[in-house]
Amino acid sequence: MSERITPESGHRTVLLRGGEVHSPADPFATAMVVERGHVAWVGSEGAADAFAEGVDEVVDLEGALVTPAFTDAHVHTTSTGLALTGLDLSGARSLDEALVLVREHVAARPGDRVLLGHGWDTARWPGGRPPTRAELDEAAGGRPLYLSRVDVHSAVATTALLDLVPGVADAAGFHADAPLTAEAHHVVRAAAHAAVTPQQRADAQRAALRHAASLGIGSVHECAGPTISSEDDFTSLLRLAEEEAGPRVVGYWAEQGVEGVARARELGAAGAAGDLFVDGALGSHTAWLCERYADRGAEGAGDGVHGNSYLSAADVAAHIEACADAGLQAGFHAIGDAAVTAVVDGVRAAAEKVGLARVRAARHRVEHAEMLTPETIAAFAELGLTASVQPAFDALWGGEDGMYVQRLGAERARTLNPYAALLRAGVPLAFGSDSPVTPLDPWGTVRAAAFHRTPAHRVSVRAAFTAHTRGGWRAVGRDDAGVLVPGAPADYAVWRTGELLVQAPDDRVARWSTDPRSGTPGLPDLTPGAELPVCLRTVVGGQPVFVRPNE
Repeated sequence: MSERITPESGHRTVLLRGGEVHSPADPFATAMVVERGHVAWVGSEGAADAFAEGVDEVVDLEGALVTPAFTDAHVHTTSTGLALTGLDLSGARSLDEALVLVREHVAARPGDRVLLGHGWDTARWPGGRPPTRAELDEAAGGRPLYLSRVDVHSAVATTALLDLVPGVADAAGFHADAPLTAEAHHVVRAAAHAAVTPQQRADAQRAALRHAASLGIGSVHECAGPTISSEDDFTSLLRLAEEEAGPRVVGYWAEQGVEGVARARELGAAGAAGDLFVDGALGSHTAWLCERYADRGAEGAGDGVHGNSYLSAADVAAHIEACADAGLQAGFHAIGDAAVTAVVDGVRAAAEKVGLARVRAARHRVEHAEMLTPETIAAFAELGLTASVQPAFDALWGGEDGMYVQRLGAERARTLNPYAALLRAGVPLAFGSDSPVTPLDPWGTVRAAAFHRTPAHRVSVRAAFTAHTRGGWRAVGRDDAGVLVPGAPADYAVWRTGELLVQAPDDRVARWSTDPRSGTPGLPDLTPGAELPVCLRTVVGGQPVFVRPNE
């Protein structure tokens, strides 16, 4: 299965045979021909003999599974790479353990002007508190240090870093000895990321894309914007993806209004979308809720009781109208029920002005969309909105004793991430990770949706797989990709896996069948505890972008 990756690989004609090809064109396919970057044929092993002499290469799959490459529909590429190559606190089991990791990282990086880290989560720590400023200053040895919370909607920073940001103490969301949120967080993050050199940034982007390719991910949707990264970060990533072999990068630029839409177009973005914040995140108490947080008192406002509101329904409507005039897709970050309602109300108001057909045709996106009601689900279907969601959030924070219950109480927590209801209503789903919030892990994502911690929200493995492959392409307006059929782009992955299974049509999760009479392509066993498939090769446009070394 090994081969040398060359720029010319995508122009060769390749026959893959002797495996299992996941294709609706032929549920029993064992072979596939790729020509000029597209799927040319799928079929049986016997029929493959007719192609053997006319191809440039024959690949013996040795029983491996071939599937469409995954699309991760929500990624922050540079931040992902920095987490992979830098200080990752996601594994820290306590505050003390996190501070030890900080000290070790500081000692290992004497030349960094500003130190960066990510992934702390007090909801999983005994005591449930973040480091004080004094504790962080001591651990960092007085150096500038920025540490984003796992959801990236709050952060802690040392005094030395705050001193580099004039006026931060007057910004909304500044707390002298508590995590920064809102505008204070945005300006401190911008100062921290400004210290990243172009070479560090390129190295981080390459690391993230290489890692994605090694997991069978053929496309990522970069969710950038002026409060998230920078124009240089965004354009350098698009340029790198264009010049070097790797996963495709679809870029979104989240900037509001007529000027923001114009800027998105100038930067080469697919839309003025992605993380255009209507609110924040539940873990940071900044998601915008209709009812107060269960673990916050009844008094207060802003980021205390009901969370943060950054855009109104009127703002949403104005942005949709500006995107309609520019012919661009719009999209919004909305997690809390009040935020999702504001998006729905704004899109509906825009539809009254520009026409429902134009709104539906644009396939505007809502990122995360965690707190939905039957009414907002119906509105998504009516307005043609795509739900760009992250099943790993439920795996990480759901359940009877997870962060969702801490923030919302058990009754509201059980309503979160209702994937089955979305599919029943006809709402398109596109799965992603929001990496580095949760790791790039496509099969883990499919498993998280199929074995949702609230059983009523579970979907079939096949539906989850489709949302993480074809769903990502549909979210950018492409209906001809993300599936291995003749004419489709040859974006695929080859997997070492166990026995392939087909779910019984009347049971979403519990019962499995290997009966070939179903006529449905099989997928790996993803039941909890089962070993996930291992990626052997990832191909984008007919060109290998990852090949696992011989083991």
